[in-house]
Amino acid sequence: MHTESDEDLVKRIASADRLAMKVLFSRHQTRVYRFALRLLRDETMAEDVTGDVFMDLWRQADRFEARSSVTTWLLTIARNKSYSALRKRRDAALDDEFAESIEDDGDDPEIVLQKQDKGLAIRACLNQLSREHREVIDLVYYHEGSVEEVAKIVGIPENTVKTRLFHARKKLGELLKAAGIDRGWP
Repeated sequence: MHTESDEDLVKRIASADRLAMKVLFSRHQTRVYRFALRLLRDETMAEDVTGDVFMDLWRQADRFEARSSVTTWLLTIARNKSYSALRKRRDAALDDEFAESIEDDGDDPEIVLQKQDKGLAIRACLNQLSREHREVIDLVYYHEGSVEEVAKIVGIPENTVKTRLFHARKKLGELLKAAGIDRGWP
């Protein structure tokens, strides 16, 4: 079963095959979680979204039409659920417990030293990009998505993906240079 294609597993899931669901979950859970985490920046919310994505897969496997890869389909669901969760979080009232859990953004000596690390500096620069630019960078470089797959996930034309990618790389280069990193990649 571990050698079956994702598409075949989805067909089996549509027939309520729990083993096929376990296999597909084990293949894609980490990727979906990391993608949601990058969008949400909250581990608990990313775990919830990941669970919701696979619950939707279980319920809607019979609707999969194979117009894109299973990975693209799952990441599209994760993207939609993540943005929905962000809207809900923004609309929720700030309670005292949540307010106390917000960390102070002030830099202590340990943070100052950590910021000297190249990886942290690159992540900081990535976080300064617009949501749209961060999203295409994330999907292309971290999830190794093609321009076509990214277009399907985000729901925009391929040329728009290319344009966003061009501008995101240009802006990221400027941010890295300003942070003292002439070359961001080893």
